[in-house]
Order: sequence, then structure tokens, then C-alpha cells
Amino acid sequence: MNSKFCILIVAGGSGSRMKTDIPKQFLNLNGEPVIIRTMRAFLNVDSNFEFVISVHENYKSWLYDALRNHQLSHIKIHIITGGASRAESVIRGLKAVPETYTHVAIHDAARPMVSAATITRCLTTCLKLGNAVPCIEVADSLRKINNNANSSVNRNEYKRIQTPQCFSRTEILNAYHITTLTQFTDDATVFENAGHFIYLVEGNVENLKITTPIDFKLIELLQRG
Repeated sequence: MNSKFCILIVAGGSGSRMKTDIPKQFLNLNGEPVIIRTMRAFLNVDSNFEFVISVHENYKSWLYDALRNHQLSHIKIHIITGGASRAESVIRGLKAVPETYTHVAIHDAARPMVSAATITRCLTTCLKLGNAVPCIEVADSLRKINNNANSSVNRNEYKRIQTPQCFSRTEILNAYHITTLTQFTDDATVFENAGHFIYLVEGNVENLKITTPIDFKLIELLQRG
């Protein structure tokens, strides 16, 4: 099963909300860069996974050094220059995926706590149904804001979406090429816009995306156990 998937990690973000000198995906997290821990999450499922990493040009050599310093220089990896937006970085990454792979798992570099169970559920469901997107329940109450008014909504009708989001390699690339969307925050939205039904699978609560200093602190504590 895993031999059908290439892992595309999107690592081009600037992490401006972290207010740090370097992007969040390269910060030291309990002795290893965040992106290295993210890669290890997949390697713990299958040590033979092949990666495509979409990264800012300024950090390509940094990432090669990090792989050597953390004993990962042996893995199969393609480090490419990302684009000006997440969408462009994903498209470039998809084009760099070797054609021997029929499927791709697209994952945020800043989600180092994705579990082996979540990864496996995503891959298995994608092969069975054509795509897979992990999600978790919404715990907080929600209100919809409309201009100066606001109203309550049923939180049971909503899910929090995570990554990895898994698709047929050719279908997700085609979806990006034909999308009419100008604003979207994930790959599932692009895939849905191309006419596909999205299949949701159970994610894991710890699979937080590092966006703010508080997120980083929480993940730091979770990593320490």
C-alpha cells in the first residue's frame, strides 16, 4: 500500500505569526527541527517513504544540512523551491513527484504530531475511496459573524480539518490546474471545487499546526510526554 504514495511536505511558509527570526517549520523542537520531526512521523510508519519537500530557496541548503545532522541523509527525498503562495508550492511539489507514484499525501511541515494511526487511516481510505482528509470534532461553541451581527451555529455540523490530505496524484494536480477559486486554505477545497466528493477520516487531537507561540509550547510539552 505505502509504495503507491509519495509524501509531499509543504514547508514554504514564513511563519509571521510566530514572530521568530526563522520560519516555524525550522525551529528547534526538543532537539530537532520541526520539519525533521514531521518527516520522522511518516518514517515511523514506513522507513521507505519517498519525500518531496517544497521549501523557500533560502532554506534549501539549510534543510540538506539538517538531514545530514539528524541522520536522515539516506532517505529518498527531492527538495524543491516553493512558490509565492501555498497553492503554487503544492503545484510545484506535485510536478516533482515521480510518476511511479499513483498517489500523494500532502502534509503541512508544521504538523509534527500527526500519529501513525492517522497516517495509516488516510492512506488506506484514499486507496479505497479515492481521497482522504483527516478531521477532529469541534469542542468550542461557535458563532457566525455577519457584518455587525452574530448568531450561534450547531458545532456538530462542523469539523476541524487537518493533514495529511491524500489524493490520486494526477487528479489533485488536475484539480489545481482547473480551479476557479481565488481563496482557499487546503487541498481538499481545491479537490472539491473540481467536482470530487471529500471523504473524511478520524484525525488525532495532538496533530496541531504550529501557528502561534502557544501552539509551539503545547507541542513542545506533548513531545516531551
